[in-house]
Amino acid sequence: MGALPIHQTPTPGEEVPVRSRGRRTPLGALMAALALVGGLLTAAAAPAAARPDDTPQAKRLADSYSWKNVRVDGGGFVPGIVFNRKEKNLAYARTDIGGAYRWDQSGKRWVPLLDSVGWDRWGWTGVVSLASDPVAPDKVYVAAGTYTNSWDPGNGAILRSSDRGTTWQSTALPFKLGGNMPGRGMGERLAVDPNKNSVLYLGAPSGNGLWRSTDSGVTWSKVTAFPNPGNYVQDPNDTSGYASDNQGVVWVTFDERTGSSGSATKTLYVGVADKDNTVYRSTDAGATWSRVAGQPTGYLSHKGVLDTKNGYLYLTTSDKGGPYDGDKGQVWRYATATGEWKNISPMADADTYFGYSGLTVDRQKPGTLMVTGYSSWWPDTQIFRSTDSGATWTRAWDYTSYPNRSFRYTQDISSVPWLNFGTNPTPPEVTPKLGWMTEALEIDPFDSNRMMYGTGATIFGTENLTAWDSGGQAKITPMVKGLEETAVNDLASPPSGAPLLSALGDIGGFRHTDLDAVPAKMYTSPSFTSSTSLDYAESSPNTVVRVGNNDSAPRIAFSTDNGANWFQGTEPPGVTGGGTVAAAADGSGFVWSPDGASSVYRTTGFGNSWTASSGIPAGATVESDRKNPRKFYGYKSGTFYVSTDGGATFTAKASSGLPAESVRFKAVPGAEGDIWLAGGTASGAYGLWHSTDSGATFTKLPNVQQADTIGFGKAAPGASYQTLYTSAKIGGVRGIFRSTDTGKSWTRINDDAHQWGWTGATITGDPRVYGRVYVGTNGRGILRGDVS
Repeated sequence: MGALPIHQTPTPGEEVPVRSRGRRTPLGALMAALALVGGLLTAAAAPAAARPDDTPQAKRLADSYSWKNVRVDGGGFVPGIVFNRKEKNLAYARTDIGGAYRWDQSGKRWVPLLDSVGWDRWGWTGVVSLASDPVAPDKVYVAAGTYTNSWDPGNGAILRSSDRGTTWQSTALPFKLGGNMPGRGMGERLAVDPNKNSVLYLGAPSGNGLWRSTDSGVTWSKVTAFPNPGNYVQDPNDTSGYASDNQGVVWVTFDERTGSSGSATKTLYVGVADKDNTVYRSTDAGATWSRVAGQPTGYLSHKGVLDTKNGYLYLTTSDKGGPYDGDKGQVWRYATATGEWKNISPMADADTYFGYSGLTVDRQKPGTLMVTGYSSWWPDTQIFRSTDSGATWTRAWDYTSYPNRSFRYTQDISSVPWLNFGTNPTPPEVTPKLGWMTEALEIDPFDSNRMMYGTGATIFGTENLTAWDSGGQAKITPMVKGLEETAVNDLASPPSGAPLLSALGDIGGFRHTDLDAVPAKMYTSPSFTSSTSLDYAESSPNTVVRVGNNDSAPRIAFSTDNGANWFQGTEPPGVTGGGTVAAAADGSGFVWSPDGASSVYRTTGFGNSWTASSGIPAGATVESDRKNPRKFYGYKSGTFYVSTDGGATFTAKASSGLPAESVRFKAVPGAEGDIWLAGGTASGAYGLWHSTDSGATFTKLPNVQQADTIGFGKAAPGASYQTLYTSAKIGGVRGIFRSTDTGKSWTRINDDAHQWGWTGATITGDPRVYGRVYVGTNGRGILRGDVS
């Protein structure tokens, strides 16, 4: 996906109001990153005078819109779950690219809190840490920022709320934060002093050390006395800066016994990404620091949690930073009164093939704790439980006679049935799995029976946890309703059949027959790690094609029943990724521009053989005419290409004035040669263009400053032309816009509370329902807007 426009960086300490109404595999994380190369976080929303409905280029709002997610439920990594320790049922979840959420106990669902983050500050949708105030529960803090390398040129920020995330204020930091960087499951990096809640600490990445605020997060300064900014990097040879970043200071824990109300806690512990020096302590409220003597070495402490009743500090450690790597690990207990360290690992070192990360203490039952083997991928993750401060352990599952296993849990995914991933494994694997990347694990501090944990795809939980201890089984179910974290690469809304088909990162995609229900299954036969493009035959919508990424073939699939069932096609040589694909208007053939291949290719039938197209460069984006089945289009590096022989040969057409990169274009249904093209960059051509002669000429719309997507939906009452939808900048304002008069005027249909960060990948209207639009986000799933 394309680059974002460049803007100015906010200065450190700048106050910006933000309001809200409320993966990933390594490859998936990288793809999500590449989707956002080149953006920059900037100033707040434009003042009312600059709103699009008050400009000549945009009509005053004629319809109000209601917005909600097309339900998937989850779909991405949840690296952190935080319960407030003063108020029952107050809990939060953080995601790596999809914002933060608050638990609504009455509806047993999650409420999104950062939907107000706009285009210019998309990086704030990555949450590296979250802290719920243990003194004043209405207060909550978020450490926001997605990447520490050049993929996110904007600095990180601390967002603070005094109404549980309904509204926010922010302070920009003088460095970046990495909500989607390696090590993001460690933490929490952000912590509030439980005795003097105006004091907060933040562990920073990239060698920036430890930071402190003494005014409830308004201003921040570096703790210059803290001696170690960390030194661990995942891969020092990574030239992108993604895996070569110093993972830094990774958790902060207070010993609340060493303070009194209104006075700063004297003793606190801090975890550092340094295998030789991973735990530090201050006994004078952060004035001086020292390495804790006798601590384990050779591992990174992912978590540090203090059991104040028994005086034990627990550490979960791994040889890697996570969230998907880790080959060895240990669990340690530190007696704060005596200074004794003890290895309390649930498994012997020789038997361990994973690292430990998830760590929680039962506040109602001192001595009860749980940990996870977060990087145990096969046959499943592992969860361990101790009721005697780590002296002995039981496990979520054990081998009986290999490959058979016994379980201390049952698992019901009927509310999110796709979590079986369409698999039918042989023992010792089972479906569904407990999960993977299980770095978030929390026992409710008010209820020993309730536990939640995050995975790479969802939040699971139980409400009868203690059955584990009495020979029974804890019932584990998804506790993820309302949390939508998919990264959306492509959307299609056919004129018949299912109203929506999606191509998603990490979990492939879905056929939605009911927009308000979780689909029964994801795309299978074949499954892709990420789907990159899909299309249907305009006059034969039961014919559908999709392409995506896999470690090996297949990377293309076909359906003849509107996406309900699929079969794989063959591949041309050299394919490494999905690229883009187009279906002929009548389904008689397909054109595929796969990643890695030396050419664009065409096929008749369903991909039994492929022939290289001529006249068009490899890697071009391809689309089909929606009326003429012999006509296909392509675009690359500022040149538009047309084929009139089913994709066999292409001819270069318009190029003057068109953007060189970051372009998406579509042909209008029912009108041959009618094409809309959106895209560009701030340093070159940028906007929206229209052609009615199959790309021979394009006219730039003067009233659209920037546009990144284009989609079509049912015509307005009394209109004959399709309704246009775009994610664009019009009248000086970024938003989701609609035009019912062929682009002559535009209406902004979202508002400042509904922005969802970056929305530049895909958009489509619904051909059957006027006003309905589907918006793809990078981490907040598929948003559906309807005229209300």
